[in-house]
Amino acid sequence: MAVDPHVAAKERTAYWVRVGAAALLLVILVTVVNVASHGAFLQPSNIVRVLRQITYNCVLGVGQTFVIITAGIDLSVGSLVALTGVVAARYANSVPLTGFLLIASTLVVAVGVGAAAGWVNALPVVKLNLPPFITTLAMLEMALGASFILAHGRPVGLNSTDFQNTGIGSFLGGVTNALHLPNVPIPVVWMLVIIAVASVLLTRTRFGRYVFAIGGNEEAARLAGINVGRVKTLVYVISGSCAAIVGFLYMALFSSGSPQTGTGDELLESIAAVVVGGTSLMGGRGSIVGTFFGALLIGVLYNAMNLLNVDSYLQKVVLGAVILLAVVLDELRKRYIAKG
Repeated sequence: MAVDPHVAAKERTAYWVRVGAAALLLVILVTVVNVASHGAFLQPSNIVRVLRQITYNCVLGVGQTFVIITAGIDLSVGSLVALTGVVAARYANSVPLTGFLLIASTLVVAVGVGAAAGWVNALPVVKLNLPPFITTLAMLEMALGASFILAHGRPVGLNSTDFQNTGIGSFLGGVTNALHLPNVPIPVVWMLVIIAVASVLLTRTRFGRYVFAIGGNEEAARLAGINVGRVKTLVYVISGSCAAIVGFLYMALFSSGSPQTGTGDELLESIAAVVVGGTSLMGGRGSIVGTFFGALLIGVLYNAMNLLNVDSYLQKVVLGAVILLAVVLDELRKRYIAKG
């Protein structure tokens, strides 16, 4: 199906205006907060702290981006974090492995559980055309209940210390210490690698083009010969796998798998990162890099409000206002393009 060059040009203009506005807002925010905090915000240690804080929600947001571009949503990610963390901890305690083999096999098991849950999420959506909101909400409850059953209602402590470096270690710590630079936490490296791989998958592969095509017009994509069911299934599998990686990282961080991990604000903040990063809730448009910057903006906001001693309840109000503003701007963008 041919694309109107005029509409495409307006889309590109709107995209770069949005990117420029977001960058300008981030610069202004950082400058104001750094002045108000007497230079504390731009301290290298604080910047690393912000990156670590956004790691888990950003990885969840990466998986959520694939789903939302297809005009779906995955509400189960928080509970899947809890379930996969508990499963990973119980597996790690039950096998006679150590070192790399233990870490790698535990990660594979966790991702396998998350991917299977994603497949179950997709099945009613693809086969019965049920709303993703309903099916993933059901998975949210099932995964949460299963995590409490498997954990007997309490954290499952790890018997092995092999995971400590993954959870709290630093990347090239000796080098950064020698150069008097702040240590880069290993989870941050995980986040950057996942962002890079997902970005290539979404922008440089046939699968990525299919994801955008389905979000733009599912029926047209089907008529064009795209296996819509397979692609939609894979995006939920990707989302479940990202949740599993977060569950694994949380397990390594706390040295335990807890049924209460991931059941807080992770769902809201991961969706917020996607929306603030420019992905449309109506589908057809978005980017992994945008999700990263959305997560970064939210992380900067939270960090700034903490430095300025803003009340924690007011912080929730601010985050809600940011999400609403992002959705309103997306709607105004669509109306601007439609007028052309």
